[in-house]
Amino acid sequence: MSEQTPPPLTDEQIEFLNSVFDMARDGRTDEVTSVIDQGIPVDLTDHKGDTLLILATYNGHPDLVLELLKRGADVHRVNARGQSALTCAVFVQDERSTRALLEAGADPDAGAQSPRAVVEMFGLDAMRALLDHRRESSE
Repeated sequence: MSEQTPPPLTDEQIEFLNSVFDMARDGRTDEVTSVIDQGIPVDLTDHKGDTLLILATYNGHPDLVLELLKRGADVHRVNARGQSALTCAVFVQDERSTRALLEAGADPDAGAQSPRAVVEMFGLDAMRALLDHRRESSE
């Protein structure tokens, strides 16, 4: 038996999904968690490969990051630019999100633009200390 191709999304469905990405960018935690709890995939990905977790992290919304992690968001996903949520957290120097992602198992050396590479490129000493602490405690 061959698998059937799902029907294309309607304009209304595409508009709704785009609004979910906007909710993540804006840090609207209650709205994002509500749609996930109703069945929208926690690892929903846009055309650039950005997940809700990556968008929430890059835009500095640690409360939403924590809720997405509670719902099983994949900390290992990278976008089309090779950036993970941890890369974004390190870049924007969000200590809460960085700690949460590390605790959830995010790899500081993963991705074409790894968190550790970003630390070195921009001289982010506080973020380096967080990543190094994770490395020491896992050894």
